[in-house]
Amino acid sequence: MNVSLQPPALAISQWLQSATTELQRAGIESARLDAEIILAHTLRKPRTFLHAHDDELIELHKREIADARLALRIDRTPIAYIIGHKEFFGRPFTVTTATLIPRPESETIIDILKEIFPPELALGQAIQKRLIDVGTGSGCLGITAKLELPTLNVTLVDISEHALSVAKKNAEALHADVTMQRGDLLRGYPLPLDIVVANLPYVSRAWEVSPETNAEPAIALYAESDGLALINQLIPQAEQRLRTNGMLLLEADPRQHSAIVSLAKQYGFAHEQTRDYIVHLTKVG
Repeated sequence: MNVSLQPPALAISQWLQSATTELQRAGIESARLDAEIILAHTLRKPRTFLHAHDDELIELHKREIADARLALRIDRTPIAYIIGHKEFFGRPFTVTTATLIPRPESETIIDILKEIFPPELALGQAIQKRLIDVGTGSGCLGITAKLELPTLNVTLVDISEHALSVAKKNAEALHADVTMQRGDLLRGYPLPLDIVVANLPYVSRAWEVSPETNAEPAIALYAESDGLALINQLIPQAEQRLRTNGMLLLEADPRQHSAIVSLAKQYGFAHEQTRDYIVHLTKVG
């Protein structure tokens, strides 16, 4: 006689305890949080539901899905890729393995923009400012800039069609009126600009990186010349297209900042500030 053996039913608390232990063994510091995020996403419930219903049994098919997602995380797949989105400046952005995962460090660019162009000032401007987000990826920078400062004219540029399709999906979901353009940095862009923002690949292959980074697209992470190859190309292009007093906001590793500022000064940029990972430059010539 054939007997179908099914795994014993598990309560939410039991699954979380077991998953947390497995993640800890894999060396993941945020083990409990990651376990809760995976299960909450699988059950399509907020994490608070898990705490309030920790004795509730998990349906078998949902447990199988949660177990599969847990296996991905143990293999160091980033949580954002497992659940398909990442929060940036308080908004959810869809991400795929075609895009870099938005990081909190990049939010400083939005903070600087809002300090210089507060919404009430932007609304009173007679001439609309034109901003371009170079290497947009998921679109988090350009879309957030448009939503926080609605009078900006925003274009998202990326060399990857797959990344642009993700950015378009995010723009539509968040109701951001932005323009998409496939391009290699600023090559071929015909219009004068007021603001250029860029989180380009700046990781050197010589650096030690976390295992999770291996899941992200190499084209969005790594650059030659100690990580500065693309930034070094963008700076002279921005000098040609930015209006006088136009802004260039670049994300890079702090160990690269002095080299970036030095090159930018050769092309007529003034160094306004360095804040966290962001270099803020102004075209003065």
